[in-house]
Amino acid sequence: MAVQAVAKGVTISPKKLKWIVQSVRGMRVTDALSTLKFLPSPAARVVAKVVKSAAANAENNLMLNQDDLRIVGIYADKGKVLKRIRARPRGRASRILKRSSHITVVVDEETS
Repeated sequence: MAVQAVAKGVTISPKKLKWIVQSVRGMRVTDALSTLKFLPSPAARVVAKVVKSAAANAENNLMLNQDDLRIVGIYADKGKVLKRIRARPRGRASRILKRSSHITVVVDEETS
């Protein structure tokens, strides 16, 4: 049975999270955490936190062993966009879009 964890409103754009999420998709949880630990992006720390949360949910709710878990689904969806204004010359303004994401991690027991 699959178990998931969701982090909503993460203030990192989905475009920046995309390559991190793709690098750990389909990996075992322990391998994914060690990979995320050494990635240079600060967003990797946020993704690692959600992976740990999904593994803890599986361990506490369904009594699954953390060593047998595999990431079956991981994705970063578009969240709320904050719209801000930057002053420009001649009394004009331009828009700044501060994007956010929702990170979802689904783990399941590995079938041997």
